[in-house]
Amino acid sequence: MKVIKEEEEILKEPYKELIKEEVEHNLGFFFIIFLVSYVFSYMIPGIISCLFLIFFFGPYILNNNNLISLIIQWKSLLILILVPFVIIGCYLIHLFFMALITRIFWQWTEKISPTKSGIIPRNIHSKTLHLYHIRSFLYKYPKNLFRKGIFPWLTNWLYNFVGISKIGKGTTIEDQFAADKFLDVGKNCYLGVGSGISSHFVEGIFGNISYSEIKFGDNVTLGGFCNIAPGCELGDNSYLLPLTAATKHNKTEGNNYYFGMPLRRIFKKKTMQYLKVSEEDLEKAEELRKKQEQQKKIKNEVKIDD
Repeated sequence: MKVIKEEEEILKEPYKELIKEEVEHNLGFFFIIFLVSYVFSYMIPGIISCLFLIFFFGPYILNNNNLISLIIQWKSLLILILVPFVIIGCYLIHLFFMALITRIFWQWTEKISPTKSGIIPRNIHSKTLHLYHIRSFLYKYPKNLFRKGIFPWLTNWLYNFVGISKIGKGTTIEDQFAADKFLDVGKNCYLGVGSGISSHFVEGIFGNISYSEIKFGDNVTLGGFCNIAPGCELGDNSYLLPLTAATKHNKTEGNNYYFGMPLRRIFKKKTMQYLKVSEEDLEKAEELRKKQEQQKKIKNEVKIDD
């Protein structure tokens, strides 16, 4: 009887809400990080460009009133030729120092607490949550600086150098709204335009953060506007058709084509329906392939005989 009364009293008690805190972020610290990386990345290229302007471009070009001498005199002509190389060189130095400073801050956070997969509560003060926000802030400016710059292919080097992600050789990452942090991408992969590859999900307005590494094998191809959720693993030679979505912790064995949401393997008939081809078209394509291989063999034999 006492047990029943205790249960009734518990049921009558009002619902106890979960502990919620307003987690405050040190915006001043974020501002200092940005200021240091921004100022110091421009310092050396700024000094080089000023020295070039004062000692070379100014005296021989700006202060030269004779336009004909700019072409006749070898010093003036050489300086004019060097101008674009100096500009590009200073730009590359700026990119390098931005990546170097970001790497220093990033490795500092990794020493405090290494990045790992798991659930991060957003309503409780913790070292993991604080470092998560610091890392998310750290790479935003460098990523856009590289990706929106004149050498966007250097973004892969940035990720590997700083330690944001691991990107294999020959991998191409098109312009996307994510595809940056906590990725392990193999060699010769292609991640299509407009795809969203996110290693973190915020579950609701005040929900927790699902944070898990995404792994791609070698020769993985993503069509345009694919979505990959945290914790997904795509095996070697996985081909995702456009508008394919992988929910959290999906895994593929590879060597297959996948489509839909959530993604699933696509078989021969489905592929033919999607591409709108018939058996006759496949036979013709196979015949053409064989003819091309025969022509290549004949050409190689002719070259060897010559």
